[in-house]
Amino acid sequence: MDKISLAGLIIGLSAIVLGQVLEGGHIASLLQPTAFFIVIGGTLGAVMLQSPLPVFVEGARMARWIFIPPMVDDRRLIQQLTHWAQIARRDGLLALEGLLATLKEEPFFRRGLQLLVDGMEPARLREVLEIELDAWERRQRLAARIWESAGGYAPTIGILGAVIGLIHVMENLSDPAKLGAGIAVAFVATIYGVGSANLIFLPAAKKLLAHISRLASHRQIYIDGLVAIAEGENPRIIENKLQGYLA
Repeated sequence: MDKISLAGLIIGLSAIVLGQVLEGGHIASLLQPTAFFIVIGGTLGAVMLQSPLPVFVEGARMARWIFIPPMVDDRRLIQQLTHWAQIARRDGLLALEGLLATLKEEPFFRRGLQLLVDGMEPARLREVLEIELDAWERRQRLAARIWESAGGYAPTIGILGAVIGLIHVMENLSDPAKLGAGIAVAFVATIYGVGSANLIFLPAAKKLLAHISRLASHRQIYIDGLVAIAEGENPRIIENKLQGYLA
């Protein structure tokens, strides 16, 4: 659990609610289902319109990373690569073939080790894996940016909700009992739009992009380690070189 994400969300929302209370307002006045549906529904529709289905689905799946980030252990990976280098130096690259079964759930890592075992030239090995890494990173960043797009659309949809509320007010000028509800929707829609963009959508996008950069760096360590093993470098030198990623 990413505690800082949870704490940040709670603090942000609590600050708004507390500010409302300190101003003498009622919390219930911030709860407007009509405004909520206008802002969230309109934002969702706009994001879906701009995104291909696979990108939208992948971006939605990434939402769990905000509170449960992907596990990445660079130190363990460096230790693993150093161990592989020792095996390859002692018994040859083919001795690593038996380790492929341990990487079934990681296609990228399994493919890289398979290419190493097959004896691919170091330069070619780096080229193939870095092309795959670049393509993976582009796909992941494109998916994460649906949250950034939501942060751009939400304030505008909030203004649209405010205009709808004001239209409702103008249509009922002869009925004072209905004026309050229309005005409430107008202002609360703006709060929902600006608040959701700056408290949820944009911070979530930045958080996801940070996780993607961390995962990409993890994979780059793997690539550098495999290439060093293919070049026959000393395991101790490989370990020292890869430790630079931990600085």
